[in-house]
Amino acid sequence: MSRENEELRKTLVDLGFGQLVSFDLAIMTFSASLVSTQVDAPLFLSFTTYSAVALVYGSIMLYRRQKLMVPWYCYALLGFVDVHGNYLVNKAFQFTSITSVTILDCWTIIWSIILTWMFLATRYSLWQFVGAAICVGGLALVLLSDAGVAGGGSGSNPLLGDFLVILGSIFFTMSNVGEEFCVKRKDRVEVVTMIGVFGMLMSASEMSVLERNTLASMKWSAGLFSAYAVYAVSSFLFCMLTPFVLKRSGSAFFNLSMLTSDMWAVVIRIFIYKQKVDWLYYLAFLIVVDGIAIYANSEKDPNNTRALENADKHPEYHLINDENPR
Repeated sequence: MSRENEELRKTLVDLGFGQLVSFDLAIMTFSASLVSTQVDAPLFLSFTTYSAVALVYGSIMLYRRQKLMVPWYCYALLGFVDVHGNYLVNKAFQFTSITSVTILDCWTIIWSIILTWMFLATRYSLWQFVGAAICVGGLALVLLSDAGVAGGGSGSNPLLGDFLVILGSIFFTMSNVGEEFCVKRKDRVEVVTMIGVFGMLMSASEMSVLERNTLASMKWSAGLFSAYAVYAVSSFLFCMLTPFVLKRSGSAFFNLSMLTSDMWAVVIRIFIYKQKVDWLYYLAFLIVVDGIAIYANSEKDPNNTRALENADKHPEYHLINDENPR
């Protein structure tokens, strides 16, 4: 296979996995919004996810009987930012529309490029910035469409909701960049397991204080149970696939791929809720996918191997290995 064909194949595979995770995120977002309209318990949503991840992946780790390759407090920090990123975004559904949440969550692109450049020594080419700019241009079309279709300004307190989403996107980016660093140098199963364990412990402790009365008075219904079940399954798949995509393509590509989650939500609107959708959504989807393809195809060193191989020039890469010699 020629080098050009191999690069094309990698780009298509990366695009495929990115869109699979994006579609899963759309299902997560939609089910979370359905739950939030009936009960205000965002931490309980996260707790179900982390518990499932800790149980499944923790069983694999126990079977392997391997020692931790990364200090536990690093995973505790990752668990903290991941839990609170989920909490802030899920809480935002109480104050603003699902459209605003999905669009503003795209701030993760900006934060991820900044943080990977600062802490992972990732260098971006001109064409990668062009690809990212094209993706943002596609989002602008979504904003235009939402002005007439989705009612993007709806909600009890849109300004507060928008602030929570932007703050949550910062936490999500820190989580993604931290996961990218760990999965590219260590064991993916360990990373997912420990984030699940610490996420479960943190969400359970905070839930017992902040959501105790809400959960005690919560009345289950078939619709609420179904929404929780869909969220639990889709969020588990998201936790399982995210480290894989981060290892293959990096957090910047991952967050660019997540831009299409709003467009995948359109599919749900059309086929489940029988809603009409503005034609700008379809054009925006094509533009965003083209931007992602340009970004992926122009990526010189997607796994950042050059920076990792030259760890002597970047002392920050010695930290984990020095504390955990093999």
